[in-house]
Amino acid sequence: MPAKSQPFSVRLPARLDARISALARQTRRSKAAVLESLADEADRCRRYPGIAFRGSDWARRPWVIGTGLDVWEVVRALQDFGGDVEAMARQTDLSAHQVSLAAAYRAEFPDEVDAAVAADRRSPDELRHDYPFIRHLAVDG
Repeated sequence: MPAKSQPFSVRLPARLDARISALARQTRRSKAAVLESLADEADRCRRYPGIAFRGSDWARRPWVIGTGLDVWEVVRALQDFGGDVEAMARQTDLSAHQVSLAAAYRAEFPDEVDAAVAADRRSPDELRHDYPFIRHLAVDG
């Protein structure tokens, strides 16, 4: 876990404080945890214009605006293209800017993105181990 900075106090406008308090109750987190999460997402969105966040509070994930793809999905595809941004842009509906943006985000947050890619690349055997109730369906081409 990253080191925390020195504590400081902040006074929020009453309406914002009420919304933060409500979100804290809904998510069963402290107001400080909610503010930290919101500040982190806002900072990342400003640092990487074109990246936004979606998903439930316990599973927020970055996605590339203008696509239906999470950052990890773009990065996974870029890996399959051997890291060639231009080739991927030519052969997909993504622009070189969108691909480069996802790659830049991954460069700053590799653990987060790589974990999602690794989870997606699990073998059928690993999936059966993790989910013994699923059935494997093979389709002949």
